Formats: sequence, C-alpha cells, structure tokens
Amino acid sequence: MIGFRTVSKDRAGSRVRRLAGAGMVLPLAVGALMAAGAGTSAASPGTGPTAVVSMGDSYISGEAGRWKGNSLTNSGNRTGTDRGWVSGSTYDPGKVYGTTAGGCHRSDSAEVRSAGPIADVAVNLACSGATSANVFRASNGGVAFKGEAPQADQLAAVAASHDVKVIALSIGGNDLGFADIIKDCAYDFIIWNSYCYDDQQYGVDQKIDAVMASVGKSVDEIRAVMRAAGYADSSYRIVLQSYPSPIPRGAENRYTQSDWSRLNTGGCPFWNRDSDWARDSLVPQIANRIKGVAAAKGVQFLDLRDMLQGREVCAKASKHVTSSAPASAKTSEWARWIDNNESQGLIQESMHPNYFGQLAAGRCLALVVAQPATSGFGCKNTAGADQTGMFLTPAP
Repeated sequence: MIGFRTVSKDRAGSRVRRLAGAGMVLPLAVGALMAAGAGTSAASPGTGPTAVVSMGDSYISGEAGRWKGNSLTNSGNRTGTDRGWVSGSTYDPGKVYGTTAGGCHRSDSAEVRSAGPIADVAVNLACSGATSANVFRASNGGVAFKGEAPQADQLAAVAASHDVKVIALSIGGNDLGFADIIKDCAYDFIIWNSYCYDDQQYGVDQKIDAVMASVGKSVDEIRAVMRAAGYADSSYRIVLQSYPSPIPRGAENRYTQSDWSRLNTGGCPFWNRDSDWARDSLVPQIANRIKGVAAAKGVQFLDLRDMLQGREVCAKASKHVTSSAPASAKTSEWARWIDNNESQGLIQESMHPNYFGQLAAGRCLALVVAQPATSGFGCKNTAGADQTGMFLTPAP
C-alpha cells in the first residue's frame, strides 16, 4: 500500500470541506460584446461588422484567465501570476473577467478574444458552469443561467446586428459531470486511498449517449437561430471543439504519489492510475464522441485533447513560477491547479486552461478557421514554445 506522510483526520477533512464547500465548479464555465469593433446598428446577414461568437461552458468562456501559471507565493502579485492583483493585498478579478467576475467568468484572454483578427468583433456568450440546456432557445427547452437568457436567444440578437462568420462551441462537460468526476477523484486521493476510474467510467458510460444527443441539439439550436435570422448554412461556420486534459499521465507527473506533494505543492491530487484513465481514456472518449456529433451535424471539429500536453498541472515538462523562474508561456503550466487552501482566487477556476492556455486555444481556433469549414483537426503545442508554436494535425 502506498503510504502518506502522517496527516491528522482533521487536516484531511478540512481539505475535503474546502473542496466541497466551493462546489468544485470545474469545467465547466451571456452577454456582452467582448472586443472592440464597429458599432452594433441593425444589419442583415452579410452586412455590418463581421463577428466571431463563442458559446458554451467554462472551457471557452475564459475561466482561469486570471492566472499566468501557478505559484506557491500567496501574497502580492503571487510572483507575477495573478493578473487580478491591484496593490498590496488588494485583488480585483474584474480586471480580467470584467462585469462577469464571480459569474460567467468571461476573461479578456478567452479563446475568442485570443484568436486574433478572425472578424471585426469578438462576442463571448459562453458561461462558466453552463450545460446544454443553457444553450437551447427558451422556446425549445432552454434555461436561463446566472441571470442571463439562454445563449441561443442571445445569439439571435448578435446575428441581427452583425455578420456572423464563426461560432465556436464548447459544451457537454457539465452535462457529463466533470465537476463531480474531478471532485470524487480528488477525494479518493486525499481521503479514501482508493481509485476513482472504475466507478467514474461506469457513470460516464451511462450518461454519454444522452449528453451527446444534447450536444447535437445545441448545434441544431444554433442552426435554427441563424436560419431564422436569414443566414444560409454555408454563409458561416460552426466549430465544435472537445476538451483538453488538465492533468498529465502518471509517468509524466513531477510529484510522487507516495506523499502529499501532489496536493500541497503541485495542486494535482490524483493517483497515477486515475490520471492515466483521465488522460488516455476519458478525454479521448469524449473527444471521439464529439467528433461523431460534428460529423453527423456537418460542422467543423476542433480536437483539443492534446493541446496541453506537457503543459498540464504538475507536468514534468513545465514548472511553477518562482522568483527565479518568471511566468512564461514557454516554461510555466498552462492550466490552473487546485488551490486546496483557497488562498488564491476561487476553486471554480481549477483545472481550466489559464491565461497561457487560453492564448494557445485562441491560436488553435485561428488556425482551424483558416482551413476549409468541412475539415477537422487536432491542435498541439510545440515543446518549449509559446502559443505561436501551436499547430494542426489530422483529427485522430
């Protein structure tokens, strides 16, 4: 049996209470126009300012964009990682998330914002925590979320005032229960000394058909809105994307699983076997099913399963930010760790692409939009490079 450094029951229990109390609102993160551009006076399809729109959950809304890597320093600007730092011990998440701080968490570095000049205007309708039901039109089962109308209804207003060219969609993770999967796997590391992969795989298998049907309906809802606004299907494209793995394989983790370093230092409290399952079974299973939905609905597929390879939380190929290792897209982690002490920001930011990861995702979107709308690609990073090193490969 793998042994831990001695830890009291109260100490371990406090970790669990902190994780549970925050709800572990992980993957998954309507709406403000999120980039400068021409005005929003009424326009018919093909006229007015062009627009790229992002819809869906936290993996595209910009959750965790506040952070430039991870640092053990809890004061000041956290060794340069905290973009919400003001001065002294004052922090303002609104510097990154604007008016959506504490809610949808649409960051200034979100994928649609980081993609560059795809269109005149970037519109971010995605919201941290959203499920497929928050995308559907209210008239067809859609549900308002965090005080905002369903995203498809918001899209209708954008389609009327802009010439929409690209709609990027990330959805399904919250329907599948990513938050609970991560929480339960963390509990099994911290408290129960057991694996999570077997029970979690069973749960995923029970849910995934219904989840993919909802992902498909999300695409249908977007199509319906655009057709009602006078757009031909060929006049714009939908890019349906999958999810990256925020944690590495067990053999690629720089912290041993035999003590508390993975939790207290690395912020990645998962057993090797569970990590391998997440990286090589769960993430590919979801990606392959989303690819199937994209093919069935005739939309473009962007596979992000390998986007964070070597840049994940605790990956050997990356490192923490320190005074001697400044925040850098070339060396720092590209995903937000689990801050088990809640000493830096919100737990809901955990296990999401951070500022560097979002720049990379934006580059992936720009690259795939430059390809034919019927194509599908994977997007990977170049070891030791920043987001400019992202490149496309044929979708697995």
